[in-house]
Amino acid sequence: MEFLPTIWFALIAVLWFGYLFLEGFDLGVGMLLKGFARDERERRVLLNSIGPVWDGNQVWLLTAGGATFAAFPLWYASLFSALYLPLTLALLGLIVRAVAIEYRGKGHSEAWRTGWTWCLAAGSTVAAFCVGAMLAVTTTGLPLNANGDDTGGPFSWLNVYAVVGGLGVVGFSLLHGLVWIALKTDGPLRLRARALAGTWGPVCAVPLVAWAVIVQVKSGNPLSWILLVVAALGLAAAWWAVRLGRELSAFVCQGLFLAAGVAAIFTAVFPVVLPSTVDPRFDLTAGSASSSPYTLAVMLVVAAVFVPIVLIYQSWSYSHWTTRLTAAHIPEAHLVPVAIRGAGATAQPAAGALRLLAADTDGKH
Repeated sequence: MEFLPTIWFALIAVLWFGYLFLEGFDLGVGMLLKGFARDERERRVLLNSIGPVWDGNQVWLLTAGGATFAAFPLWYASLFSALYLPLTLALLGLIVRAVAIEYRGKGHSEAWRTGWTWCLAAGSTVAAFCVGAMLAVTTTGLPLNANGDDTGGPFSWLNVYAVVGGLGVVGFSLLHGLVWIALKTDGPLRLRARALAGTWGPVCAVPLVAWAVIVQVKSGNPLSWILLVVAALGLAAAWWAVRLGRELSAFVCQGLFLAAGVAAIFTAVFPVVLPSTVDPRFDLTAGSASSSPYTLAVMLVVAAVFVPIVLIYQSWSYSHWTTRLTAAHIPEAHLVPVAIRGAGATAQPAAGALRLLAADTDGKH
């Protein structure tokens, strides 16, 4: 196997780990907004806990998709032409979720906020499920012919493996979101999140573990099995840390669980990047689906410059976001008069009633 395609296969695995680890907890917080938060103030605490970081976390998804397109164009073409439906649903879920975060605090009625809260929870769930389903079928196979075209129709991706993978990412996001809430909040929210993570953590992780085991059984090797054991140990350590009330340790151990799990899956399928369920001869491999060596070399230089910059920036932003939030930090939603232009100007009511604006902090810090 050539060196550059191997390096880029590993880098794409790293990008997917970055997306699932960082976007996972804010997708989980979005899902928990309806069933976990008990009132509007608690929902605003949850939104403020991801307010400074949620939009930056989504960049990892764009980067993973862009890197796949540039480094492995045949992989990208075969994969996304077969996955138009789940890809569209995932994008719609992310769009609805983003709009809900920005708009739910713009209205004053309970119906307005409830509607956008449901949109946020549903969008987060749909996005997580579809991303997991797409990743699962990427590692278990699609009905591809010799040209790399899907021969199974628009729903060929919807199988048991896709459901397991979708539930795996949903379950991990819920668990990751609970640990994040326990890490970033204090008081009753922290205690409830920690208790739920300690009780339901293993259950939430079952589908993701099942997906990893399925891949190992189908195409595993000694190294991938060792990585899977490391992932299991990371999950056990995260659960134990939650039970002990060590939220930061639990969050880091969940990162170890995810990193080792992603590495186990990608190592098991390598060098195949997209298996064909029609005939193994039609499998797409890192070598056969990659761009030219010159393209990969130029991309590697660019990545060597900009990826560390992104990592440094995101590390800096997270290191400055250390405050634990409580309901006491969130003021009651109230109405205030529209701002008067000009310093020191005397407020003069316009004809009719003054227009009122809602003061809210949803999704902002």
